[in-house]
Amino acid sequence: MAYLGGSSAQDLLALSALLSKQEEEDENYKNADACAQLGPGHIGPPPKTDEASSSNMKNCKAIWSEEEVAEGAHYDDVVDPRPQPEYEIILKQNVGTEDLFLGLSRKNPSSMCCEAMQVKIKLPDTKATDVFLDLKETFLDLRTPKYKLGLHLPHPIHSQEGKAQFFSEKQELKVTLLMKRPTDFINMQ
Repeated sequence: MAYLGGSSAQDLLALSALLSKQEEEDENYKNADACAQLGPGHIGPPPKTDEASSSNMKNCKAIWSEEEVAEGAHYDDVVDPRPQPEYEIILKQNVGTEDLFLGLSRKNPSSMCCEAMQVKIKLPDTKATDVFLDLKETFLDLRTPKYKLGLHLPHPIHSQEGKAQFFSEKQELKVTLLMKRPTDFINMQ
């Protein structure tokens, strides 16, 4: 009963130690809340704040700069309700009798020996005058009043050397594209 009536110095020290531990834990929780607000953008050194970098990066929370975004990404429009038409990509190669019977050019049926790419796009209820086609090195953009197609091409192409034909009886557009093959001298030897 003496314990309830008064307190000794040891009791006061024990109480003080308990209270100081509680304050330390509260500070740890505050630090944990601050850490929980950090994201992937906070990893690494802080961004430079000089004028050159601020003019390049309009939004400091941006993940990529405009130069890093893939070609044709600005054509992706999720609000556009037009459906994507059916399409097919066919890789083509020029084969002669010397390739077929004698194997002189060392060509094989693989895609490494293909020189061109043909994209067949079905466009029902479309006239040739309604078709807008834009070609970039790795992107094909096709738009009509009824359809929209933004296609990332599997191989880089020569965008100025393509050929497009619209077949109104089939309601189909065939786009033939010459592929860029910078390693042909390696592949064909």
